Amino acid sequence: MGNVCSVQRACQAVGLKAVITSDPEQVESADGIILPGVGAFGDAMQSLQRLGLVEVLHRVVHQGKPLLGICLGMQLLMTESEEFGLHQGLNLLNGRVIRFDCPRHDDGRILKVPQVGWNRIVPAPQIDWKGTFLEGLTADTDMYFVHSYYIVPRDPSVILAVSRYGQIEFASAIRSGNLFACQFHPEKSGPSGIRIYRRFRAKLESLRRECLV
Repeated sequence: MGNVCSVQRACQAVGLKAVITSDPEQVESADGIILPGVGAFGDAMQSLQRLGLVEVLHRVVHQGKPLLGICLGMQLLMTESEEFGLHQGLNLLNGRVIRFDCPRHDDGRILKVPQVGWNRIVPAPQIDWKGTFLEGLTADTDMYFVHSYYIVPRDPSVILAVSRYGQIEFASAIRSGNLFACQFHPEKSGPSGIRIYRRFRAKLESLRRECLV
């Protein structure tokens, strides 16, 4: 899965020690997990299965360790994806991954797929970002996206932020327990994106303090 070096640099920028690894033992012993990725859903799931990471990811999540999913990493949390056929995901959240279906401008012109570039994220209806990884961001923040598919969670209450591509509104950030995920690339989104990594570090530090009590 790609983009890991950019993610590692973003972690280093906020003082997080991030290790790039596919070793199940290292993943299981980590304080928190960042699951990035670009590419095809099915290929990514095959890689996770081959490396023995599917069961490990389930264990660390059930242990309460924070997991941050980015772009494809967000989609992998779902039950299934329709990308190039039907593929089973990690099923850490009940939902489906679907393709943008002919997104259009307001004037009717068809938008290109994938969506590549900056797009606005806004709070989902009746959602306050306080206490979440999006805390401190304004409701008109732009983030950087590169994707052809988006998630449709079965439970809409997990949606933190939504965005629009043409007439299509989609979930651009979600949270459920110790899971947080975003469709955009925070490591490519300037100071606003780096803030998310800073919040992830703060969450890890808070959990460490709780363990010492």
